[in-house]
Amino acid sequence: MRMTDTILTAVPNVSEGADASVVDAIGAAFASPPAVRLLGKPHADRDHDRAVFTLAGPPGEVARALLAGAREAVARIDLRRHDGLHPHVGALDVAPVVFLDAERRGAACAEALLAADLLGDELGLPVFLYGLLGGGRTRAELRRGGPAGLARRVVAGDLVPDFGPHSLHPSAGAVLVAARPPLVAFNVELAGPASVDEARRIAALIREGGAEGLPGVRAIGLELAHRGAVAQISMNVEDHLRVPLGEVVAAVARHARVAEAELVGLAPAAAFEGFPADVPCRNRATIEDALAAASS
Repeated sequence: MRMTDTILTAVPNVSEGADASVVDAIGAAFASPPAVRLLGKPHADRDHDRAVFTLAGPPGEVARALLAGAREAVARIDLRRHDGLHPHVGALDVAPVVFLDAERRGAACAEALLAADLLGDELGLPVFLYGLLGGGRTRAELRRGGPAGLARRVVAGDLVPDFGPHSLHPSAGAVLVAARPPLVAFNVELAGPASVDEARRIAALIREGGAEGLPGVRAIGLELAHRGAVAQISMNVEDHLRVPLGEVVAAVARHARVAEAELVGLAPAAAFEGFPADVPCRNRATIEDALAAASS
């Protein structure tokens, strides 16, 4: 595939991170349209029970790739048996189409709406728009109470899906769709001994709206049982130019010793400007490098 200025990316997240065979099958489905490529390896996490994929392709094909991957996710994931830590409402939980610059914003919006229509019409998934397509509605608002909470609000008429049926799929829930600029999913792990309560306290301090709030940073504190009860602060950094990842690490380090960091998916190279050299970062990879590799 030759990368051009018309290439869009998408970052679908599915609610499965423990079964590698399921993750691989869903990834193969996402990459099944000939014009679409997976960028890098999917990021799968057993504690979060979640996998994150990054796709790239031309307009029209990205939406069809999202449909293909969603079909596989619906067939293989049953939320009634899901016990991961990450907030979620669907087997294909979120399917954002990402514009890397302002010139591609319109194309990304059109692609996200096409994907939403296909997911609702062909798979019978209720689709909720968030972000700029959803009038500023957030993922956190829609995920409040998990699949059961979302189902109750739909039945009560408090929420109406933007596409698809007006009830949640019995095993696959709903899907959240957006068009957005790059968002960086980023985790910081505290050096032991550190408790999940300490991670939650720091998350509350540094997230937007907290006493030391970083703008556009969403943060929760978690305990990773499969990593030996590691205390983790799991974050989304919505504006990496305003708040680079080095600043996020420094904010955490003011309250606790940092063991290492982790990138989930890909990040723009600019997100790592000023990143501390003494803090290891697992899975560090940039969108620019991945796009260059896909074009070679």
